[in-house]
Amino acid sequence: MCLGLPMTIVETDGISALCEFRGEQRRVSVLLLSHPPAGAHVLVYIDTAIRLLEEEEARLIAAAIDGLGAALDGNDFDCFFADLIDREPQLPAHLLTD
Repeated sequence: MCLGLPMTIVETDGISALCEFRGEQRRVSVLLLSHPPAGAHVLVYIDTAIRLLEEEEARLIAAAIDGLGAALDGNDFDCFFADLIDREPQLPAHLLTD
């Protein structure tokens, strides 16, 4: 499983960006993106921003990371996945057929 972090761009020079997640900052490549601005939310994997995120999606990913931590600690984790509880799994739009 790959786990990306939802980070926020603090500053960028077009090639790399200083990003932050929960007080941790790291410089990541933004070469896969088209000039993301400071303040943009990005999904970061192995020090590379791989795509832009909407604010709500960034929040949901951060909650899932918290849920994973709670599960690993043996604590209740359902509250971190409220958007998934009591609903059927859904296919992404690109996999749906008419």
